[in-house]
Amino acid sequence: MRLYGFLFFGIASNMVGATAFSPSGQAEKTSGTSLSSYLDSMNPNGIAAPKPASYGISGKSYTNVPSSPFDGQASANGAAAAFFPFAKADYFDTSYLVSKGPRATFDWGAPADATRKLGDDGLLRAGAWYCTNGGWESPNPKAATEVFWVLSGHGKLTDADGVEHHFGPGDNVIIPKGHTGRWDVYEPIHKVWAVNAHANIEETGSPIRVQVDHYHSWNEELLSALTVDNGVVVDDPLYGPFLQSSNGAAPSAKVFYNVGPTQVGVWSSAAGSSYRVQQGERAWIYCLEGVMFVTDGRTGEARRCEAGDTIVVPQGWYGYVDVVEGTKQLFTVAK
Repeated sequence: MRLYGFLFFGIASNMVGATAFSPSGQAEKTSGTSLSSYLDSMNPNGIAAPKPASYGISGKSYTNVPSSPFDGQASANGAAAAFFPFAKADYFDTSYLVSKGPRATFDWGAPADATRKLGDDGLLRAGAWYCTNGGWESPNPKAATEVFWVLSGHGKLTDADGVEHHFGPGDNVIIPKGHTGRWDVYEPIHKVWAVNAHANIEETGSPIRVQVDHYHSWNEELLSALTVDNGVVVDDPLYGPFLQSSNGAAPSAKVFYNVGPTQVGVWSSAAGSSYRVQQGERAWIYCLEGVMFVTDGRTGEARRCEAGDTIVVPQGWYGYVDVVEGTKQLFTVAK
């Protein structure tokens, strides 16, 4: 019998069904100044000194800060870790992000950012980021492929040839490795993100383009039922082959980005379904809807995952996924 730990939290009240925001009348400038990735030099642990209010983040100091769930990394002697990196919604609250201060280079506004990391296995990283209004050039090729889900705020990413991609709450944004262009933040951005630090640039187009996908494009009727062959779900992009649920249900999914070692998509399953995962993919999973339990087969430990929760699972993990309420999950698989 699997034991379930109950962790309660909620989020996403401002995410579902939102459309991208297209600002007008915003002054923009051009700069050729080199700027390193805004995800570099992150402090993954602890809470920085109180943050100035001008950073757009609370200036309070906190004592009861959600702990850093770095227990998902295996120990040096190969012993099993306690559980996969897992975060409740409040782990990424802006009050708990580590301020990096004002950006060194920008051409309008006064952008300052803050961040907090969830996990890093050397290939797949995950965390959250916040930035106040401002814009800057990003002329250096991006060092990794980034996928992020917008919790709040509005902004724009521009490709090297000037094509613009606006985004807002409820949008998923993909910035492929090698991308160059610029960032503009029109309303402070708060996002959760995953980064696949794969070796090579995989995009073949020129210039490399950002991709924005909207929540409404993942309505249930737009997802595809997965294939069941002799009681085995054989083509699940997230959890790998597994036995069909005892209630006869099979999940559905939609992969909307599949380039080289990076897959991004949405996975959905009905309430009452239970799946035994035997060879899961290395993945970042953000719960959009519903309630499910994820059980680590190594330890028997389980997590209750609700809307707003994030979990990172390693390559080849095994265990169980039990759906309590119909669930929809945004995922990034890193190979």
